Amino acid sequence: MKRIPALVAAMFAALLAAVLVAPAAQAASWPIVRNGDRGDNVTTVQYLLSARGFATGVDGAFGPGTEDKVKSFQSASGLTPVDGVVGSDTWSKLIVTVRSGDNGDAVKALQVQLNAHGAGLAVDGAFGPGTDSKVRNFQQSAGLNPVDGIVGPATWGALLGGGGSTGGSGGSGGDTLSQSQAASMLSSAGITWSSSGNCSDRNSSSCTSFDGIRRATVDGAINLKHAVGSCPLNITGGTETGHASGTYSHGTGYKMDFAMMSCLTNYIHGTFTHSGTRGDGADLWTAPSGNIYANEGSHWDVTFMN
Repeated sequence: MKRIPALVAAMFAALLAAVLVAPAAQAASWPIVRNGDRGDNVTTVQYLLSARGFATGVDGAFGPGTEDKVKSFQSASGLTPVDGVVGSDTWSKLIVTVRSGDNGDAVKALQVQLNAHGAGLAVDGAFGPGTDSKVRNFQQSAGLNPVDGIVGPATWGALLGGGGSTGGSGGSGGDTLSQSQAASMLSSAGITWSSSGNCSDRNSSSCTSFDGIRRATVDGAINLKHAVGSCPLNITGGTETGHASGTYSHGTGYKMDFAMMSCLTNYIHGTFTHSGTRGDGADLWTAPSGNIYANEGSHWDVTFMN
């Protein structure tokens, strides 16, 4: 029998190892956080930068100072491009595995994310029994395995909305989110929302609610915000009652209403294809993804199909 040359054998072994033990951080679809963003994900980035030795102020606002620290971290970590944008490659280097007994900024970052999922913890940087319990509860609800209280790449990915689940429902486009989960993600992307009742009760038509909204719908709104850049996006309708029924509608978590902005209208008209007129007279524009934009006069009614 012929012997396999040593170099070929080594290459095969390396390839097999990469397939079998690819890190969960590589598999997750991490959020994109960049200059101009605000919210919990920015706070998390700031705490993790400090934990990695690139101390910056923690205020939840991604400004020039935070961007400079991200670029310094990217350069020191051998990442390319050094662009100050926290995407999947930067997240996979930035996260810190933490567990019961740990203390410091990485634990604070964890507590911020747990609170975005309704944990109600003090952000004190101490990984004690309370934090451990909330981690295990989250791992269980996200379908992560094992449920061990250790926050590694898979748990970080699930917390940040990037999936990372090895089983269960974590991260698929059909998942639904709570009000606090969706609000945190949208706020981090710089998206605002408003209602005549200044409320978020799903059972009131005067509110704007995200309770029970599809993860894919929130992702679609965030992608839209990234595409329109400085154009403000303000959501005026979500999953609350008072909308038309149907399979692909507000109540089922497929739709959002956006306040009418000329910059948004210009982007839709200049990017997507006019696809006809709806029965109620609304002009329809369809994106390559299948998302449908309906001009209802006072707002854009958007159906996020993917």
